[in-house]
Amino acid sequence: MNEAFYKTLLDSLYDGVYMVDQNEMITFWNRGAEHITGYAAAEIVGKKCSDSILLHLDKDGNGLPTGICPLSNGSNGAIGKTREAFVHHKSGHRVPIAIRVASIHDEEGEIVGGIEVFTDNTPAVVALERLAELERLAYIDALTNLATRRYAEIMLNARLEELQRYKWQFGVLFVDIDKFKNINDHFGHDRGDEVLQMVAKTLQNSVRAFDIVSRWGGEEYVAVISNVEGNELLATANRCRVLVEQSSLPGVQPVQVTISLGATLARHEDSVASIVKRADQLMYMSKQAGQNRVTSDL
Repeated sequence: MNEAFYKTLLDSLYDGVYMVDQNEMITFWNRGAEHITGYAAAEIVGKKCSDSILLHLDKDGNGLPTGICPLSNGSNGAIGKTREAFVHHKSGHRVPIAIRVASIHDEEGEIVGGIEVFTDNTPAVVALERLAELERLAYIDALTNLATRRYAEIMLNARLEELQRYKWQFGVLFVDIDKFKNINDHFGHDRGDEVLQMVAKTLQNSVRAFDIVSRWGGEEYVAVISNVEGNELLATANRCRVLVEQSSLPGVQPVQVTISLGATLARHEDSVASIVKRADQLMYMSKQAGQNRVTSDL
């Protein structure tokens, strides 16, 4: 079977696949990679890993200097191992991926290139099931595709009942986009809507499948983080903050924003109103302290 056959086969995969030569030049970029990242093969093939088009971050939001180049990762002992990372989608938001790399050898056993397979780590099946349920109940925000405030309130009531009955801890993040009015004033409301969508996607991809992110109102979001301790809640909040800061809308004038967050754990005496109010107040403390930060009472 010839090379064209194998490339056609790789193009049929849902997973992203790309290959590099000895000089870390990208020589192949399949349709799965196009679907996951938004970048067409024509935009990637011929580029080097070091060009950092995809701006990879690790699972804690830290930059990966060499990206996820198969050759670089292979030399670091990553062959055969699965690694989690976040890739920058062409439309601006961050996408969680799971990656595996392998070296390509010639007949003499010399390394002549590398191959990487990366999978969209977004909990797609769970997300689609939840989306269908939200649409059926009309509990989805039309602009951002997040849960609405009403749905978040229902989930908060459910989590509070579980806390009382089973002592299952959960936390709440109150999120507000910094200086959002300036975005609307400077770029227009259409661009402002795109910012709301970008932040929504990044927040959704920053939490687990069973956590809830809702659009609370305007440029405000509330996330309900289940089965979590204080340090885990802070780590989630900071991951959200860093990933939003590292996201951007493409265009003649690229747009980047930051968010301020308040983080709190539920208490046995809490109501929906009290826990949201406490998280909101903590978020305002982040605003007053200079924005682009997390404030908690943990």
